[in-house]
Amino acid sequence: MSEIEAATKVGWIGLGKMGLPICGRLRGAGFEVTALCRSADKEALATANGFKVARTLAETARGRDFVVSAVSDDKALLDIALSDGGLAQVLATGQIFIETSTVSPAASRRVADALSATGCAYLRSPVSGSTATAAQGALTALVSGPAEAFKAAADLFAAFTRKAFLVGEAEESRTLKLAINAMVGATSALLAESLDLARRGGLDTRTAMEVVAESAVGSPLIQYKRAAVVSGDFTAAFSVSQMLKDFELIAQAAQASGCDMPLIESIRHTYRAAVARGLGDRDFFALTAKDA
Repeated sequence: MSEIEAATKVGWIGLGKMGLPICGRLRGAGFEVTALCRSADKEALATANGFKVARTLAETARGRDFVVSAVSDDKALLDIALSDGGLAQVLATGQIFIETSTVSPAASRRVADALSATGCAYLRSPVSGSTATAAQGALTALVSGPAEAFKAAADLFAAFTRKAFLVGEAEESRTLKLAINAMVGATSALLAESLDLARRGGLDTRTAMEVVAESAVGSPLIQYKRAAVVSGDFTAAFSVSQMLKDFELIAQAAQASGCDMPLIESIRHTYRAAVARGLGDRDFFALTAKDA
């Protein structure tokens, strides 16, 4: 990565499970990070981690080269972008807005339309990976938007990603992220049924997972979740409810594009049933638990 000028400033929105470690990576790479804090607990978190604090979106954006957000859903994105005093009113020509959340193409398109009058560049950049890979700077960024803005943000992406792909000029990255998450969510659901079959055939979970992890289906995701499946500790890195939210977005995108996804529709109902059984706050691999 090339040397970063001390003046490179980032306004950050969303100090959650992914946002906090990404901000840490940016600061470690020499970026000056100011975090938006609209509650006392978030301000305490930002201060404890050594970040400057902003209390309004205008203050977050003012004088920043980049404004980056990592928020929970469509509603949160539309709120920071379109509300009174939102980004559509405070961003300006020359700034680059990078949005890293998993949201619908439709909501992202509304943001793009609203930002078009500001002169700022909009990079849709959902990320693939876990909180652990975020801390390691090993996320994958799926980016769409202006190529020149992507080039200008190369050092920023290098600070927290293993690879950043420019996949289009508009909402292509949003669709691709949903397509990838369909496979991620499906992995847990398929593994749950496969383990049930193995257990009924007399195998214990540890033995089954040891072999699965070293087999043709032993993906990085299986390897990462292996210990949780064996121990039964499903403390959420990404919860069942969060995965269901993504599957609802996938269903909406599929319907809008006329894409028939019967397998994914079945898995969406699996996640709905898991939430109904009280598993919503557990990690999405809780589907594989014996009592799930």
